[in-house]
Amino acid sequence: MLTERQLLILKAIIDDYIRSAEPVGSRSVSKRDDISYSPATIRNEMADLEELGFLEKPHSSAGRIPSQKGYRYYVDHLLSPEEILQKSDIVDIKSLFVQKIHEVEQVIEQSAQILSNLTSYTSIVLGPEVFETTLKHLQIIPLTQDSAVAIIVTNTGHVEKQAITIPEGLKLADIEMMVNILNERLKGVSMLELRGKIFSEVGTLLKMHITNYKDMMQMLEQSFKQEKNDQVFFGGKTNIFSQPEFRDVEKVRQLLEMFEEKQLIHQIFRSENSGITVKIGQENNLEAIDHCSVITSTYTVDGKHLGTIGILGPTRMEYSRTIAVLDYLSKGMTNTLTNLYQRNK
Repeated sequence: MLTERQLLILKAIIDDYIRSAEPVGSRSVSKRDDISYSPATIRNEMADLEELGFLEKPHSSAGRIPSQKGYRYYVDHLLSPEEILQKSDIVDIKSLFVQKIHEVEQVIEQSAQILSNLTSYTSIVLGPEVFETTLKHLQIIPLTQDSAVAIIVTNTGHVEKQAITIPEGLKLADIEMMVNILNERLKGVSMLELRGKIFSEVGTLLKMHITNYKDMMQMLEQSFKQEKNDQVFFGGKTNIFSQPEFRDVEKVRQLLEMFEEKQLIHQIFRSENSGITVKIGQENNLEAIDHCSVITSTYTVDGKHLGTIGILGPTRMEYSRTIAVLDYLSKGMTNTLTNLYQRNK
């Protein structure tokens, strides 16, 4: 157990380091209004906190910086229960939700941007889960005699385009009939169930009305082959590189490579827990973000998990304010998206 004095000194050091990004010495701690101990007493306590693993001493520096264990203790025990957001932050967040937005993806994209703007870190939002994403509309637009583009629009506003080949001998009237049948029978069907319903329920109906049935089904296979649930939205992707911790070119390279791996992003940011989750440094189990913290929150519709919104920043993150902003924003997203989903039913 840490003593009351150690807790006060540890919090002071972490607060100062978050603000300055410079190792904190005993003299600067002693000058704080909320600290009444002498530099000598503070030095002794800093040495003890280092020995306990809460602080580290960088090479060639008389000051200390927090360890990942120190940050973990700080987040779990030393943060204020709830920081009150500045009025300007609340106004910026509310400005998103008072707009007449008709597509789910617009809400998600703008939420990512606002979150990165307010925190100056990189925001990452995972799009709605596949079981909550349904078909809204399908179009097949012929481009030449033997080529076309299939356009799939989901209830979230996501648009998927896929170049396809029109089999020889397939009539445009048959393609139009097929599209009408699909839109009539499959609107509102989960993208997870879509393929199965096409090749079972709808396939039988197409076979009754279209002569070149096999060619038609082959074309449909092309249309839906790239539908994936890997939607990732970034806000301020380069914000994190403005932090002094990322002057190292190798760290930047590793992060840029990670940003291109959508499956990896899902693995890191996807959260099933309601409320705020904070993972610090090596808790993320990925070398590229050993020196980063990931803070996430989920957004839901009718109590069902829909996606995750999160922040990627240095371990020297302004945790209290970031958590407050993220919590307020995720609750606003939940309310807005619930209304949109009900409207689109």
